[in-house]
Amino acid sequence: MSTIRVVWGTATGPTALSSYDAALAEAGVHNYNLVTLSSVIPAGPAIELAGTAPDLGPPGEALEVVQSAATAAPGERAAAGIGWARSEDGPGIFYEVDGTDPDAVRAEIREGLVAGRELRDWTFVEEDVHVESVAPEAHHASAVVIATYGESHPVV
Repeated sequence: MSTIRVVWGTATGPTALSSYDAALAEAGVHNYNLVTLSSVIPAGPAIELAGTAPDLGPPGEALEVVQSAATAAPGERAAAGIGWARSEDGPGIFYEVDGTDPDAVRAEIREGLVAGRELRDWTFVEEDVHVESVAPEAHHASAVVIATYGESHPVV
């Protein structure tokens, strides 16, 4: 299996959806149909902090993701984050949180990872967290952190 890339973006826009679309563009995934997965990491692929996704295939194709996204009204803060923990045998878990306070998002991710690790009979050896936030503006604001699984593929 190919790499899982963690990408992110923040943006503002005149509407909630336009700010979200612009944040996806900053992350490099705005031209794909995002298919949300639950939060279990397979054993094989490496996890790479990429920031912006490379070309993952033609526009309009499906791309499997674990996504955290927050959109705030004008004057409010948006924060989104993903944390992950991997076992020594390779499988692991993602935990995604959104909100308004980046510190609270980070803390909730860490709490969620603890709870997720306790549910599994795995020895965890790796853990990381990535949070993005966008400051209040006169427009809507969005923050996204997305784990992309491999390359895109045709929807039909």
